Amino acid sequence: MKFITLCCCLLFWVNTGDVSANPIITTVGTDVTLRCKYDAGYYGQLPFCWGRGNIPKSGCANEVLRSDGTNVLSRQSERYALTGNLGAGEASLTIRQVQESDSGIYGCRIDIPGWFNDQKLEITLTVKPGRPFPLKVETREVRERTITVRWTPPFNGGRPITAYKVDLKNKYASWDTAKRTEVPQAHLTQVTLVDLRPAKTYNLRMFAVNNVGLSEPSNVLIFTTKEAAPEGPPVDVQLEAPSFDCIQVTWKPPKVELRNGVLRSYVVNYREYDPAAQQLPKWQQLTVAAMSEGQSVNLTHLKPSTQYSVQVQAKTNAGKGPFSAPAFCTTLDKVKETTVATTLLSSTTASTKLKEYTGSTSAHTTSAGTVSTSTVWDEISLKSTTLPAVPPDPPVIVLNEVIDNTISLSWTPGCEGDSPITAFYLEYKAANASWDYSKAIIDFGSNETEATIIEINPSTYSIRMFAKNSLGTSEASNVLTVTIEERDQQTSSIMPTTSTATTVSTEARSGVHTSAIAVPVVLVILIVAALAIWQLRRIKQRNGSLNMWLANGAIHYKGSEPLQEL
Repeated sequence: MKFITLCCCLLFWVNTGDVSANPIITTVGTDVTLRCKYDAGYYGQLPFCWGRGNIPKSGCANEVLRSDGTNVLSRQSERYALTGNLGAGEASLTIRQVQESDSGIYGCRIDIPGWFNDQKLEITLTVKPGRPFPLKVETREVRERTITVRWTPPFNGGRPITAYKVDLKNKYASWDTAKRTEVPQAHLTQVTLVDLRPAKTYNLRMFAVNNVGLSEPSNVLIFTTKEAAPEGPPVDVQLEAPSFDCIQVTWKPPKVELRNGVLRSYVVNYREYDPAAQQLPKWQQLTVAAMSEGQSVNLTHLKPSTQYSVQVQAKTNAGKGPFSAPAFCTTLDKVKETTVATTLLSSTTASTKLKEYTGSTSAHTTSAGTVSTSTVWDEISLKSTTLPAVPPDPPVIVLNEVIDNTISLSWTPGCEGDSPITAFYLEYKAANASWDYSKAIIDFGSNETEATIIEINPSTYSIRMFAKNSLGTSEASNVLTVTIEERDQQTSSIMPTTSTATTVSTEARSGVHTSAIAVPVVLVILIVAALAIWQLRRIKQRNGSLNMWLANGAIHYKGSEPLQEL
């Protein structure tokens, strides 16, 4: 009987000994729950504790949490919590936002009444670094050809963020067709994408990168760039003269990809054209609402037997586009009814031409058809003289670096003039394009002195900047010419230039080279001058008068002023 009792005690000791659960593996930044449960229906709600390390003979080692079965009595950190149903005997420990330092053995001890019968459970937790959490991206500013986005750096997954990636695509295209651009400056929280198309809808998303991998994609921004003036002119402009005082003009809209928005109207520009004339008359304009793919209008009240030049422009809400190629047409001859009418017509034409080409006289036509002139003096209004307001001086723009498609700039403001500087704006265009059709205009606050932009299309671009105050806008700054090459070349050709006649090199070695060249040149000049003095003295001794010899010329050194006196 005693033997049977001893066996039962040993069996009970084994059943209530330490039990090891399956190890748990998780990643940095997640929440993890370590499961531990007892029979609350049999025992009622019991006290328990959680500790780090192997469970000792009593209590919990390096205790992180203790409970009386109903409430938490103590905890090492707010990251440790009991999220289960305590009334049902759930003593599971939840660790929020785990870190690599949370890895190790955790022990759960349930205090069951009696001798040597506590319920114990050991769990091994392994926390590995993970990918960064997804970003939350928001739009700061959208213009005709640019968008500026910003974000808050996400949780890095236990490893530093090394870069960001930006995906950009047309709204209705697949993400497989998106153009991806890398931003290697991990400290940035804002970037400007340039070279977008006006009046187009895009989708944008971002990723964070660490040495573990790529984060999940951010939220998707859906944005539409603002309209711009059309880049292309109307096409297929045709002229026809149905009568002596009318020309019919027909044309088609610009190419779809060059419209840059919804076409609102067309401007038909026309004037008389005489290749032999020294000065052509001013353009007359007629505005026509954009109605269909094929447009036409009649120009009326024209002169008979006269050649006209016609050019058409398309217009959006943002402005007018370029002129179409000139088209020419001559009105029909008018049938002459009487000699008197011809005389009057000639007289009127003479009067019109006299008005156009006379600078200080005005022409008057009498009832008999004769022309008289009188001197016209403009009325001059006397106004008090005031000094003109002074706008700010232009800033000095510097290229910091070019990494792949990312351009980093900074600038130094000039003198603010008669009023504080209120803003800066940057103009950005293709190097071979006119500033009148700059690709992008980006505004900056008066306190900003640096910018980072992403260029999507490899090419050569020109960048300049202006300062503004309440009195006006400065002159243009120096111009930076930046070449963005294809990604597979992994190089960028950078050519900073200035709009002034003097260019200062930014490389320290150039100063050394200049000094190395200048010193020998100065020595040569001194030697040549000494030889010249010695030679001239000899000539003076031979010929008598040195002054007469110098009167016919001057001694020059390359790039120097004439040496009139020795």
